[in-house]
Parts: sequence; structure tokens; C-alpha cells
Amino acid sequence: MSRMGDVLAGFHAAWEFESDSVLIRYERGIRTPKLFQALGERRVPLEAIAGVTLAPGRRGTVVLRVEPRAGADPLIEAAAGQLKESGDPYRLVLPAERETLAEYYADELRSLLTESDRTERYLVAPPEAPLHFKAYDGKASFDGKAVSFRWSWTGASSAKWKAGDQSFPVADLGGVEWRSPEMFEGYLRLLPRDADASAAPAASAASAAPVVPQADQDPAAVVFGLGYGPVHESLPFAAAVLAAVRERGASAPVPVSVPAPRRDPADIAERIRHLGELHQQGLVTDEEFSSKKAELLAEL
Repeated sequence: MSRMGDVLAGFHAAWEFESDSVLIRYERGIRTPKLFQALGERRVPLEAIAGVTLAPGRRGTVVLRVEPRAGADPLIEAAAGQLKESGDPYRLVLPAERETLAEYYADELRSLLTESDRTERYLVAPPEAPLHFKAYDGKASFDGKAVSFRWSWTGASSAKWKAGDQSFPVADLGGVEWRSPEMFEGYLRLLPRDADASAAPAASAASAAPVVPQADQDPAAVVFGLGYGPVHESLPFAAAVLAAVRERGASAPVPVSVPAPRRDPADIAERIRHLGELHQQGLVTDEEFSSKKAELLAEL
């Protein structure tokens, strides 16, 4: 940047422009999204940025945003497009009267960008271990070398109790699958290193696709719920594990929002019944009930 150390302060964050990076410092105010507070600050190298935009925001604001290169940030990779706009750590919301200043910095950044294709290594540092969070059916912890799941007697399924508490060395993992707790049936699933189909022996055309167990039945997954596995705890956790997997050289598949496998009709009926109970108790709105019921029926 032409003036190293310049700071542009907005709502919930301040960006410091340096010669080779943008240092984003998030506020800790009560209105600041909890994910931002958990991240604290992030240094984004210029080589990790694919583009810059400036657009009108809501209620007399403008939004300056940097677009990270694909593969540059483990947090964005783990989120796989599930973050809400308000939870995007690469957005800086400013009062509209600062638009001219924001445009200046946007132009300065654009003039320094040289790469936009996918990068094969993470350029933004992941959240640091140790990390832990409480899921609906257990406690998850990561010490940098292994992920551990300890089941809760009040929430874990009988399948998980039979399997016992789990420990997964990073060396045995191929990636993670995170489904936001803000969606229906959120979870964090650990993918084995041999999950890459290219490493599997050839199968005949008539072979059935491998059956993926439901997250609440899978000892390699923990499930979320109301107050369990919140974004600001489970997403940094997933990002840290994903980064550790890549660092060890495992062929980690890119985490994406994988559609849930087709289920047993009896299981669907039971979940709709449970959803109906929540609706009758006033914990789920009419709109949410109709939408989630449609999602479940679509999986038949």
C-alpha cells in the first residue's frame, strides 16, 4: 500500500493496510458477531486475495469486501458457503459518508493483486489449537494432533455409546464436513484419509454407492442443536482440523455441503413427528415447520 499502517475502521472491525497484507482486527462489543470475537484478528496476505468489491449496504452504509482466493483460507473452505452475510469475516461495513475513502483503499488493493486462481496451500493462518466445543451428543476437542469425541449420556445414540469415546489422529484423516448449526440437523463429521474415491479399488457398475450413516449414528461425527456447536465454536474447530490435515500432506477433499444420503422412510417419519412436537410447543414457527418438513420429504 502507498501508506503502510493506514487504518480504516468500520462497524465491528478495523482494517490495517500494510505493504504485504491486510490486518483485520475485530471488535469485542456486544453487537459484534460472536464468530468475529472468536477470531480476534486475522492477517490476510495480499497473495490470498483474488478481488475487491465496494457496494452499497443497508441503512446508509457501504460494504468493502475482499474475495479470498479459493483454497487460501481454511475457515472459508470449512464453511463451504454456509456463512450468513453478516458473519462473513471479509466484509467491512462503513458509514456511507466514508465511501470515497473506502473506494481509495479498494483501488489501492486492486492495483497490488496478481493472483486469482486456486492456491494449493493455505495462506491465511487457521485458528490455533487447543480448541473444544460442546455438541448435542458429546464434547469435541482438538489438541493439534488428534480430535477426540467424548459422548454425553443424555444426547448420544446407542450406536455411539456402543462404539465408545473416539480419538482420531490427524494422520488418519482426509478432511472434515461441517454443516452449520444454523441449518436443520447441523453436524461436524471427520472424513477418513481413504475417503478419496480415487484411492479405492475399482468397482463394477452394478455396485451400490457406500452407505453414509446419519451423523447421530456415526462415531466419526458430532451433532449440533439449540445452543450446541455454535458457529463461533464449531467452525474455527473444523478449520483448524482441516488445516492440520493439509499440513500433514493428506489428500484432503475440498469440504462441500454434501447432501444427506437417502434415508429409511421410518426414520423420516420419526423426524417429522419430532418436528411436529417442536412446532406444537412453539419452538418452531409455521414457516420453519413447513420448510423443514419439505426438506425431510425430499430425502425419501
